[in-house]
Amino acid sequence: ASGGAGPRLGRALLWLAWACLCVAAARPQQLGEAVTPPQQGRQMMLAVDVSGSMSEADMMLGNQVVERLTAAKAVLADFLDRRVGDRVGLLIFGERAYTLTPLTADLTSVRDQLRDSVVGLAGRETAIGDAIALAVKRLREQPEGQRVLILLTDGVSNAGVLEPLRAAELAQAEGVRVYTVAFGGDGGISLFGVQIAPGEDPVDEATLSKIAELTGGRSFRARNTDELAGIYAELERLEPVKSAGPAVRPRIERYAPPLALALLLAGLAGLLPRRWT
Repeated sequence: ASGGAGPRLGRALLWLAWACLCVAAARPQQLGEAVTPPQQGRQMMLAVDVSGSMSEADMMLGNQVVERLTAAKAVLADFLDRRVGDRVGLLIFGERAYTLTPLTADLTSVRDQLRDSVVGLAGRETAIGDAIALAVKRLREQPEGQRVLILLTDGVSNAGVLEPLRAAELAQAEGVRVYTVAFGGDGGISLFGVQIAPGEDPVDEATLSKIAELTGGRSFRARNTDELAGIYAELERLEPVKSAGPAVRPRIERYAPPLALALLLAGLAGLLPRRWT
């Protein structure tokens, strides 16, 4: 009797192995925990003028008269505080242009470098073209459609190797949108908040407007900190962040257990006849 039990048990194990193999072939899956895709941010370079004219004290910050650079720093710091998912780089320019921070998600380091910037750090003149060219170099490897330069200046380009409009053509060729911000009051020397002498270097709004037009950006004029803050709010609208997509639940493959069981049962079925005969 035992001689027939072995083959019968072996066949039963083979049928079970076949059933397990069919289950494995159906690729059973389990839904994992819901995962929300990350928000896709901008790749943004900030170019800040630190030439001599940025020391003009014709800006109001709170109830105090401050230099243009001090006012710009305050507004830019608030702008950085509101970034979510963006990678931001910072460069300064005067006679020359220098990168202080490459594109990074570490916005604390960007704020720190901005805070430590002083008038004259890159020279007393203004090289707008070189600043644009340096920003293009930093942005050209980034995804298309996300290359953005925000350039803030209060003067006229009077230094550097590259003319501003030539630099704008390079930006256009590399798909970099340039938003220009002409910043500053009417210039001049202030005493207790009252202007007593006219400024020397009015901002070149015409050139800044052409730069923005060539690259698909926009040009803005800010004569005080409130207008500057409004411009940066407008930039958020013009350069929207791609919002996070709907949450998804990943599918986890579960074919391995029935496949392993099928192999085990088949192996046992192969052994049983030799042990029971």
